[in-house]
Amino acid sequence: MPKRSAHTSWTGGLQDGSGRVTLTSSGAGSYDVSFPKRAAEDAEGTTSPEELIAAAHAACYAMQLSAFVARAGGTPGGLEVDATVSLAPDPAGGFRISLIELVVRGTVEGLDEAGFKAAAEDAKASCPVSKALTGTTITLDAALA
Repeated sequence: MPKRSAHTSWTGGLQDGSGRVTLTSSGAGSYDVSFPKRAAEDAEGTTSPEELIAAAHAACYAMQLSAFVARAGGTPGGLEVDATVSLAPDPAGGFRISLIELVVRGTVEGLDEAGFKAAAEDAKASCPVSKALTGTTITLDAALA
């Protein structure tokens, strides 16, 4: 199986430093990172590990759900997936990813709402990114569009 990689260059300390993460496998881009902006409500144009995890989870989940819809006898017309990753203080010290919220709306032929929701739950449990994040609460709001 293929491997994918990214690289980060960081300068300075946690509070006064900054860095740049580069998606090296795809060459799709480089993005600024900063801890103060990571911990702020307004990221001011920088990304964060949490946003990158959210992107990975949304993409992985959409792929997995499309396979599970087909396996259940449906035909996926379109899936819109949002993932929101929450960073919170860790009672053991530092920070942790405390919650991931997945929201999916699908246009699907051949499945009713119950069938879609069952496929959506199965996809959440078996998506490789969900598996990698075991130990983090992942919620799901799934409905046909």
